[in-house]
Amino acid sequence: MARNATNKLLQKAKESKSDEFFTQFSDIESELQHYKGHFKNKVVFCNCDDPKISNFFNYFASNFKDLGLKKIIASCHIKQERNLFNTKEFESGFFYEYSGAQGEKVKPSSNDITHFKGDGDFRSAESIELLKQSDIVVTNPPFSLFREYVDQLVKYDKKFLIIGNINAITYKEIFKLIKGNKAWLGINLGRGISGFIVPEHYELYGTEARIDNLGNRIVSPNNCLWLTNLDTSERHEDMTLAKRYFGNEIEYPRYDNYDGINVNKTKDIPLDYAGAMGVPITFLHKYNPEQFEIIKFRKGNDEKDLSINGKCPYFRILIRNKRIQKNEKMNQIPRSESINKKKEEQIFVSNVVERNLVSF
Repeated sequence: MARNATNKLLQKAKESKSDEFFTQFSDIESELQHYKGHFKNKVVFCNCDDPKISNFFNYFASNFKDLGLKKIIASCHIKQERNLFNTKEFESGFFYEYSGAQGEKVKPSSNDITHFKGDGDFRSAESIELLKQSDIVVTNPPFSLFREYVDQLVKYDKKFLIIGNINAITYKEIFKLIKGNKAWLGINLGRGISGFIVPEHYELYGTEARIDNLGNRIVSPNNCLWLTNLDTSERHEDMTLAKRYFGNEIEYPRYDNYDGINVNKTKDIPLDYAGAMGVPITFLHKYNPEQFEIIKFRKGNDEKDLSINGKCPYFRILIRNKRIQKNEKMNQIPRSESINKKKEEQIFVSNVVERNLVSF
């Protein structure tokens, strides 16, 4: 029931392309605490944020000195409803810059903002000019435009920390970045992101939907993630493996169309299997690029979905354990060295025998 409600909520957002999911301050604070060393003397751009109400802008303005920031820029897109029944005049988007100088406001009003000539969409030339000035982009971008949004960040070679739906991992453009070690998952995932503030016209779906003590309407999809290219020490910690393949082969069926085994849960990845393994997409939350190699996503040798006895499990990522491969290589002695070693052993034995005979 909860899963159906979550899917219904996110589908509604995708269809309307309104993407009016606003991030809570507590969730921003919980994630950003792991990246504080990246922000010293940097310009941060929150390019999907109304600086008057954005919790992203609020976080960075409140922690401006502690983070050692150079500047914060927050820009807001004003959606233009163009139809025969809309008589409103054109409303331009706007932005606000904060550099910690005397007289600048941590909480700007409508009188403090600067208006764009256009609507302030992140793809607009005006917004891109601000993007070029920035070092790190941190925001909650439109889920319906996630591919396009990330593509722009890559194009302009920007560091970023952004929120997206877990299914974004399955987009070929995003997976390519993860496989190439150019982007990875942040610290919090799923229930680690406690919920989003939604406007009045959104129905409160799901068992965890609520209204907080400030009157904010909160929905908790529990299937969102942080995507980033800012490094953390946690990303380089080895995943603890406890299960074994050998002796438990029945628990790890082989694929019909790929030489590899299926692993239903990340925690069940065997510590003694050196070949290819298909794991759930949530594996990427624990992925250490020094421990595992990502081979490919979802498809077998026939370029069809991985299958077991004709049935396809939900999307799998094919991986290989680098640690086992490395150990195997270290334990392998080249043939020439092996022959030389045997000769040395034979000579040693012959000498010992000869000395014993002389002594006798």
